[in-house]
Amino acid sequence: MERGNISAVTEFIFIGFPKLQDGSLLYFFPLLFIYTFIVIGNLMIFFAVRLDTRLHNPMYNFISIFSFLEMCYTTATIPKMLSNLISERKTISFLGCLLQMYFFHSLGNTEGALLTVMAIDRYIAICNPLHYPTIMVPRLCAQLSAGSCVFGFLIILPEIVWISTLPFCGPNQIHQIFCDFTPLLNLACTDASMILVQDVVHALAILITALIISLSYVRIIIVILGIPSVEGRKKAFSTCAAHIAAFLLFFGSVALMYLRFSATYTPFWDTTIALTFSVLAPFFNPIIYSLRNKDMKDAIKKLLCSHKVFAESRK
Repeated sequence: MERGNISAVTEFIFIGFPKLQDGSLLYFFPLLFIYTFIVIGNLMIFFAVRLDTRLHNPMYNFISIFSFLEMCYTTATIPKMLSNLISERKTISFLGCLLQMYFFHSLGNTEGALLTVMAIDRYIAICNPLHYPTIMVPRLCAQLSAGSCVFGFLIILPEIVWISTLPFCGPNQIHQIFCDFTPLLNLACTDASMILVQDVVHALAILITALIISLSYVRIIIVILGIPSVEGRKKAFSTCAAHIAAFLLFFGSVALMYLRFSATYTPFWDTTIALTFSVLAPFFNPIIYSLRNKDMKDAIKKLLCSHKVFAESRK
Protein backbone atom coordinates (compact mmCIF):
# COMPACT_ATOMS: atom_id res chain seq x y z
CA MET A 1 0.00 0.00 0.00
CA GLU A 2 1.48 3.36 -1.00
CA ARG A 3 0.82 6.80 0.42
CA GLY A 4 2.99 9.09 -1.63
CA ASN A 5 6.55 7.91 -1.00
CA ILE A 6 5.66 6.20 2.32
CA SER A 7 4.89 2.48 2.48
CA ALA A 8 2.50 1.46 5.24
CA VAL A 9 3.72 -1.47 7.35
CA THR A 10 1.53 -4.57 6.99
CA GLU A 11 3.59 -6.95 9.13
CA PHE A 12 6.22 -6.86 11.86
CA ILE A 13 9.35 -8.94 12.34
CA PHE A 14 10.39 -10.17 15.81
CA ILE A 15 14.13 -9.93 16.33
CA GLY A 16 14.21 -11.15 19.93
CA PHE A 17 14.36 -14.80 18.84
CA PRO A 18 17.50 -16.80 18.01
CA LYS A 19 17.81 -17.92 14.39
CA LEU A 20 17.40 -21.56 13.36
CA GLN A 21 21.12 -21.90 12.65
CA ASP A 22 21.82 -20.50 16.14
CA GLY A 23 19.96 -23.37 17.81
CA SER A 24 16.43 -22.02 18.24
CA LEU A 25 15.15 -25.63 18.41
CA LEU A 26 16.96 -25.95 21.75
CA TYR A 27 14.52 -23.35 23.10
CA PHE A 28 11.48 -24.81 21.34
CA PHE A 29 11.14 -28.03 23.34
CA PRO A 30 11.56 -26.52 26.86
CA LEU A 31 9.01 -23.82 25.96
CA LEU A 32 6.62 -26.46 24.58
CA PHE A 33 6.97 -28.45 27.82
CA ILE A 34 6.31 -25.34 29.94
CA TYR A 35 3.25 -24.39 27.88
CA THR A 36 1.87 -27.95 28.07
CA PHE A 37 2.41 -27.96 31.84
CA ILE A 38 0.66 -24.57 32.20
CA VAL A 39 -2.38 -25.70 30.18
CA ILE A 40 -2.74 -29.13 31.83
CA GLY A 41 -1.97 -27.83 35.34
CA ASN A 42 -4.47 -24.99 35.18
CA LEU A 43 -7.15 -27.16 33.56
CA MET A 44 -6.75 -29.70 36.36
CA ILE A 45 -7.19 -26.98 38.99
CA PHE A 46 -10.20 -25.54 37.15
CA PHE A 47 -12.03 -28.87 36.81
CA ALA A 48 -10.98 -30.11 40.26
CA VAL A 49 -12.69 -27.08 41.83
CA ARG A 50 -15.76 -27.33 39.59
CA LEU A 51 -16.30 -31.06 40.20
CA ASP A 52 -15.48 -31.30 43.93
CA THR A 53 -18.35 -29.97 46.05
CA ARG A 54 -16.00 -29.52 49.03
CA LEU A 55 -14.31 -26.68 47.10
CA HIS A 56 -17.50 -24.84 46.23
CA ASN A 57 -16.70 -21.68 48.18
CA PRO A 58 -15.60 -18.16 47.17
CA MET A 59 -11.85 -18.70 47.67
CA TYR A 60 -11.61 -21.77 45.43
CA ASN A 61 -14.07 -20.31 42.93
CA PHE A 62 -11.73 -17.34 42.41
CA ILE A 63 -8.72 -19.68 42.20
CA SER A 64 -10.41 -21.75 39.47
CA ILE A 65 -11.23 -18.62 37.44
CA PHE A 66 -7.67 -17.34 37.90
CA SER A 67 -6.33 -20.69 36.64
CA PHE A 68 -8.55 -20.52 33.56
CA LEU A 69 -7.36 -16.96 32.88
CA GLU A 70 -3.71 -18.04 33.23
CA MET A 71 -4.23 -20.70 30.57
CA CYS A 72 -5.80 -18.18 28.18
CA TYR A 73 -3.18 -15.54 29.06
CA THR A 74 -0.27 -17.76 28.00
CA THR A 75 -2.16 -18.94 24.89
CA ALA A 76 -2.18 -15.33 23.67
CA THR A 77 1.61 -15.36 23.22
CA ILE A 78 3.32 -18.76 23.64
CA PRO A 79 1.90 -20.57 20.54
CA LYS A 80 3.20 -17.70 18.37
CA MET A 81 6.56 -17.86 20.18
CA LEU A 82 6.75 -21.59 19.42
CA SER A 83 5.89 -20.95 15.79
CA ASN A 84 8.59 -18.28 15.51
CA LEU A 85 11.23 -20.54 17.02
CA ILE A 86 10.86 -23.03 14.16
CA SER A 87 10.26 -20.48 11.37
CA GLU A 88 12.79 -18.72 9.17
CA ARG A 89 10.64 -15.58 8.98
CA LYS A 90 9.52 -14.58 12.46
CA THR A 91 6.67 -12.30 11.45
CA ILE A 92 3.21 -11.28 12.60
CA SER A 93 0.61 -9.27 10.69
CA PHE A 94 -0.38 -5.79 11.83
CA LEU A 95 -3.87 -7.03 12.81
CA GLY A 96 -2.38 -10.11 14.47
CA CYS A 97 -0.06 -7.90 16.51
CA LEU A 98 -2.95 -5.71 17.70
CA LEU A 99 -5.04 -8.77 18.62
CA GLN A 100 -2.13 -10.37 20.48
CA MET A 101 -1.59 -7.18 22.48
CA TYR A 102 -5.30 -6.82 23.19
CA PHE A 103 -5.86 -10.34 24.50
CA PHE A 104 -2.53 -10.52 26.34
CA HIS A 105 -3.12 -7.27 28.23
CA SER A 106 -6.89 -7.75 28.64
CA LEU A 107 -6.31 -11.11 30.29
CA GLY A 108 -3.44 -9.66 32.34
CA ASN A 109 -5.63 -6.79 33.53
CA THR A 110 -8.41 -9.25 34.37
CA GLU A 111 -5.96 -11.30 36.43
CA GLY A 112 -4.83 -8.14 38.26
CA ALA A 113 -8.44 -7.23 39.03
CA LEU A 114 -9.17 -10.79 40.19
CA LEU A 115 -6.09 -10.79 42.44
CA THR A 116 -7.53 -7.64 44.03
CA VAL A 117 -10.87 -9.41 44.55
CA MET A 118 -9.06 -12.41 46.06
CA ALA A 119 -7.18 -10.14 48.47
CA ILE A 120 -10.46 -8.51 49.57
CA ASP A 121 -12.02 -11.96 49.96
CA ARG A 122 -9.19 -13.10 52.27
CA TYR A 123 -9.37 -9.77 54.13
CA ILE A 124 -13.05 -10.28 54.95
CA ALA A 125 -12.56 -13.98 55.78
CA ILE A 126 -9.75 -13.36 58.28
CA CYS A 127 -10.50 -9.87 59.59
CA ASN A 128 -14.29 -10.21 59.74
CA PRO A 129 -14.99 -13.98 59.85
CA LEU A 130 -18.42 -13.80 61.50
CA HIS A 131 -19.88 -11.72 58.66
CA TYR A 132 -17.98 -13.49 55.86
CA PRO A 133 -20.79 -15.99 54.95
CA THR A 134 -23.37 -13.21 54.68
CA ILE A 135 -21.08 -10.87 52.69
CA MET A 136 -19.44 -13.24 50.19
CA VAL A 137 -22.63 -14.82 48.89
CA PRO A 138 -22.59 -16.66 45.51
CA ARG A 139 -24.31 -13.76 43.73
CA LEU A 140 -21.67 -11.25 44.84
CA CYS A 141 -18.85 -13.66 43.92
CA ALA A 142 -20.32 -14.06 40.42
CA GLN A 143 -20.65 -10.27 40.07
CA LEU A 144 -17.05 -9.70 41.20
CA SER A 145 -15.75 -12.34 38.80
CA ALA A 146 -17.77 -10.98 35.88
CA GLY A 147 -16.83 -7.41 36.80
CA SER A 148 -13.12 -8.30 36.74
CA CYS A 149 -13.51 -9.73 33.22
CA VAL A 150 -15.53 -6.78 31.92
CA PHE A 151 -13.04 -4.31 33.44
CA GLY A 152 -10.04 -6.18 32.04
CA PHE A 153 -11.37 -6.39 28.51
CA LEU A 154 -12.81 -2.86 28.29
CA ILE A 155 -10.10 -0.80 29.99
CA ILE A 156 -7.49 -1.62 27.35
CA LEU A 157 -9.77 -1.30 24.31
CA PRO A 158 -9.43 2.50 23.75
CA GLU A 159 -5.63 2.23 23.75
CA ILE A 160 -5.67 -0.59 21.19
CA VAL A 161 -8.08 1.37 18.97
CA TRP A 162 -5.82 4.45 19.26
CA ILE A 163 -2.72 2.42 18.28
CA SER A 164 -4.59 0.98 15.28
CA THR A 165 -5.01 4.54 13.90
CA LEU A 166 -1.30 5.44 14.15
CA PRO A 167 0.84 5.54 11.00
CA PHE A 168 3.51 2.82 10.78
CA CYS A 169 5.80 3.57 7.86
CA GLY A 170 8.93 1.61 8.78
CA PRO A 171 11.11 0.12 10.11
CA ASN A 172 9.05 -2.92 11.09
CA GLN A 173 11.40 -4.82 13.44
CA ILE A 174 10.02 -5.39 16.96
CA HIS A 175 12.77 -5.73 19.56
CA GLN A 176 10.80 -8.22 21.64
CA ILE A 177 9.44 -11.80 21.55
CA PHE A 178 5.77 -10.74 21.43
CA CYS A 179 3.82 -7.61 20.54
CA ASP A 180 3.82 -5.06 23.34
CA PHE A 181 3.02 -1.38 23.69
CA THR A 182 6.41 0.31 23.95
CA PRO A 183 8.25 -1.74 21.28
CA LEU A 184 5.34 -1.19 18.87
CA LEU A 185 4.92 2.53 19.64
CA ASN A 186 8.65 3.01 19.04
CA LEU A 187 7.97 2.05 15.41
CA ALA A 188 5.10 4.51 14.90
CA CYS A 189 5.73 7.57 12.75
CA THR A 190 4.30 9.90 15.38
CA ASP A 191 5.22 12.03 18.39
CA ALA A 192 7.35 9.92 20.76
CA SER A 193 6.10 11.87 23.80
CA MET A 194 2.92 9.77 23.70
CA ILE A 195 5.02 6.76 24.70
CA LEU A 196 5.95 8.48 27.98
CA VAL A 197 2.29 9.33 28.69
CA GLN A 198 1.34 5.71 28.04
CA ASP A 199 4.14 4.50 30.36
CA VAL A 200 2.97 6.81 33.16
CA VAL A 201 -0.67 5.67 32.84
CA HIS A 202 0.35 2.00 32.97
CA ALA A 203 2.69 2.60 35.91
CA LEU A 204 -0.01 4.39 37.94
CA ALA A 205 -2.51 1.58 37.29
CA ILE A 206 0.03 -1.06 38.38
CA LEU A 207 1.11 0.86 41.50
CA ILE A 208 -2.43 1.65 42.67
CA THR A 209 -3.57 -1.97 42.23
CA ALA A 210 -0.45 -3.31 43.96
CA LEU A 211 -0.90 -0.82 46.82
CA ILE A 212 -4.53 -1.87 47.44
CA ILE A 213 -3.58 -5.55 47.50
CA SER A 214 -0.49 -4.93 49.66
CA LEU A 215 -2.48 -2.98 52.27
CA SER A 216 -5.06 -5.80 52.40
CA TYR A 217 -2.39 -8.42 53.05
CA VAL A 218 -0.53 -6.24 55.57
CA ARG A 219 -3.77 -5.91 57.54
CA ILE A 220 -4.37 -9.67 57.20
CA ILE A 221 -0.89 -10.50 58.52
CA ILE A 222 -1.34 -8.13 61.48
CA VAL A 223 -4.63 -9.85 62.39
CA ILE A 224 -3.06 -13.31 62.00
CA LEU A 225 -0.14 -12.39 64.27
CA GLY A 226 -2.69 -11.34 66.89
CA ILE A 227 -4.30 -14.80 67.01
CA PRO A 228 -3.40 -16.35 70.42
CA SER A 229 -2.87 -19.99 69.43
CA VAL A 230 -0.05 -21.20 67.19
CA GLU A 231 -2.42 -23.63 65.47
CA GLY A 232 -4.90 -20.83 64.78
CA ARG A 233 -2.17 -18.63 63.27
CA LYS A 234 -0.92 -21.50 61.12
CA LYS A 235 -4.40 -22.32 59.83
CA ALA A 236 -5.25 -18.68 59.07
CA PHE A 237 -1.96 -18.06 57.29
CA SER A 238 -2.31 -21.22 55.19
CA THR A 239 -5.53 -19.88 53.65
CA CYS A 240 -3.81 -16.82 52.18
CA ALA A 241 -0.16 -17.91 51.74
CA ALA A 242 -0.79 -19.08 48.16
CA HIS A 243 -2.57 -15.81 47.32
CA ILE A 244 0.36 -13.76 48.63
CA ALA A 245 2.82 -15.88 46.63
CA ALA A 246 0.73 -15.48 43.44
CA PHE A 247 0.45 -11.71 44.05
CA LEU A 248 4.22 -11.31 44.53
CA LEU A 249 4.98 -13.43 41.46
CA PHE A 250 2.48 -11.62 39.23
CA PHE A 251 3.19 -8.03 40.26
CA GLY A 252 6.91 -8.65 40.67
CA SER A 253 7.19 -9.70 37.03
CA VAL A 254 4.83 -6.88 35.96
CA ALA A 255 7.01 -4.33 37.79
CA LEU A 256 10.17 -5.62 36.07
CA MET A 257 8.44 -5.34 32.70
CA TYR A 258 6.59 -2.04 32.96
CA LEU A 259 8.03 0.09 35.76
CA ARG A 260 11.30 0.83 34.01
CA PHE A 261 10.34 4.12 32.21
CA SER A 262 13.44 5.41 30.39
CA ALA A 263 15.72 2.65 31.69
CA THR A 264 17.07 0.42 28.94
CA TYR A 265 18.35 -3.15 29.11
CA THR A 266 20.46 -5.26 26.81
CA PRO A 267 18.53 -7.49 24.36
CA PHE A 268 19.37 -10.50 26.55
CA TRP A 269 17.83 -8.96 29.69
CA ASP A 270 14.86 -7.61 27.71
CA THR A 271 14.08 -11.13 26.51
CA THR A 272 14.71 -12.64 29.96
CA ILE A 273 12.32 -10.20 31.66
CA ALA A 274 9.68 -10.78 28.97
CA LEU A 275 9.95 -14.57 29.45
CA THR A 276 9.68 -14.17 33.24
CA PHE A 277 6.57 -12.05 32.83
CA SER A 278 4.79 -14.07 30.14
CA VAL A 279 6.01 -17.64 30.71
CA LEU A 280 7.71 -18.36 34.05
CA ALA A 281 5.18 -16.59 36.32
CA PRO A 282 2.22 -18.56 34.87
CA PHE A 283 4.35 -21.75 35.07
CA PHE A 284 4.66 -21.50 38.86
CA ASN A 285 1.01 -20.70 39.62
CA PRO A 286 -0.33 -24.29 39.31
CA ILE A 287 2.48 -25.38 41.64
CA ILE A 288 1.67 -22.64 44.16
CA TYR A 289 -2.05 -23.47 44.27
CA SER A 290 -1.76 -27.27 44.29
CA LEU A 291 1.39 -28.42 46.09
CA ARG A 292 0.84 -26.32 49.22
CA ASN A 293 -2.90 -26.91 49.50
CA LYS A 294 -4.12 -30.26 50.87
CA ASP A 295 -7.74 -29.76 49.78
CA MET A 296 -6.63 -28.93 46.24
CA LYS A 297 -4.27 -31.92 46.10
CA ASP A 298 -7.07 -34.22 47.27
CA ALA A 299 -9.45 -32.78 44.67
CA ILE A 300 -6.89 -33.25 41.87
CA LYS A 301 -6.23 -36.86 42.99
CA LYS A 302 -9.97 -37.47 43.00
CA LEU A 303 -10.25 -35.99 39.50
CA LEU A 304 -7.42 -38.16 38.18
CA CYS A 305 -8.79 -41.30 39.84
CA SER A 306 -12.28 -40.73 38.43
CA HIS A 307 -10.76 -40.22 34.98
CA LYS A 308 -8.80 -43.48 35.36
CA VAL A 309 -11.90 -45.40 36.45
CA PHE A 310 -13.87 -43.95 33.51
CA ALA A 311 -11.09 -44.91 31.06
CA GLU A 312 -10.96 -48.48 32.41
CA SER A 313 -14.75 -48.82 32.19
CA ARG A 314 -14.59 -47.91 28.49
CA LYS A 315 -12.24 -50.82 27.75
